[in-house]
Amino acid sequence: MHKVSGFENTVAWFGNADWGLGLPFPTLLAGLATGTEVLGAIFLLFGFAVRWISIPLLITMLVAAITVHLPNGWLAVAEGTGGFANERTIAAAERLDAAKSILQEHGNYQWLTEQGNFVILNNGIEFASTYAIMLLALIFIGGGRYISVDYWLKKKFIQ
Repeated sequence: MHKVSGFENTVAWFGNADWGLGLPFPTLLAGLATGTEVLGAIFLLFGFAVRWISIPLLITMLVAAITVHLPNGWLAVAEGTGGFANERTIAAAERLDAAKSILQEHGNYQWLTEQGNFVILNNGIEFASTYAIMLLALIFIGGGRYISVDYWLKKKFIQ
């Protein structure tokens, strides 16, 4: 939704090499990404043209994984330990410990954490890879039976 409501900011982020992605043709690429994601969400929701819309969604996800997420490593949520931890996630874990300490001392930590833990997002490729795998599955198996528009269109016009 951020790409739609803040389209000018998305274009600026796509095009700026200093604090953004530095991509060529930022207005065109931001428009294509936004259009693909909005149209793709609607098509996937109804199961319409699932195999076809999954291809541009997969391309969009691969570009996002390479340009945005890959420099941050694998982890989507920063953890200071484990095989996928890097300098960035170790530093984030230290900051998270400091933030928890401040909240325990000066805030109502019990209330703040009763619905879940605090985390620091790392913005790694973990989620992007998961989405890419799901889109690959949709390309090969389609929208499924009974609840997709594709199924009913095929049943009516092909069989």
